[in-house]
Amino acid sequence: MKYLSYEKYTCLLLGLFVVWWSALAISPHYRHDWLLENVLLVPASALLFWGWKRRLFSRVSHTLIFVFLCLHEIGAHYTYEKVPYDQWWLALTGGTFNDLMGWERNHFDRLLHFLYGLLCAYPFREIFLRVARVRGFWSYFLPLDIMLSTSAIFELIEWAAATVFGGELGNAYLGTQGDAWDAHKDMALAGLGALIAMTVNAAVNKRCQRDFAREWNESLKVTAKAD
Repeated sequence: MKYLSYEKYTCLLLGLFVVWWSALAISPHYRHDWLLENVLLVPASALLFWGWKRRLFSRVSHTLIFVFLCLHEIGAHYTYEKVPYDQWWLALTGGTFNDLMGWERNHFDRLLHFLYGLLCAYPFREIFLRVARVRGFWSYFLPLDIMLSTSAIFELIEWAAATVFGGELGNAYLGTQGDAWDAHKDMALAGLGALIAMTVNAAVNKRCQRDFAREWNESLKVTAKAD
């Protein structure tokens, strides 16, 4: 079977996402919250276009980002705290997923924060490898660091938006569902997802990359001593 070229594959993903986005843009649960949630697409689109022009991201990275953005659009359509995964699970199994797990709140937002780290750490690693040219330990640590820092920035943006807009829109966008530690848990889950992604990536590279140990050790050597 002949593989699609890089350009055709990425354009296919773009076309599928546009169809998905258009379908979920029809009658969202809360239009103003949907607009706020879709602000994320502006920097994401700019980064992806910049990377596409330079063939920065691999097909794997484009696929991971595609999956994350498709799931994000589900949260934007329903608002994250009202995504009806329990009803979907009930229709499939006859019982609710929350009852199965012993949960009382809607955890779709938690899932997406975890998947942000799990799915997006690898694309950021490719940025560090191909733009900053980092190697060894730092090529795994810095993506984890980026996931944690961007998660913290996003939580600050959520807080600022909730403060500015207030009322129902602010509460819908913030989506704490009464949990005072919501932001901390979200950041922790993003960090956990990124840690898993980078650990798996390092394990695979250790098995397949002959100079893995040498590169790792060299990346931790001090090359310029302080005066």
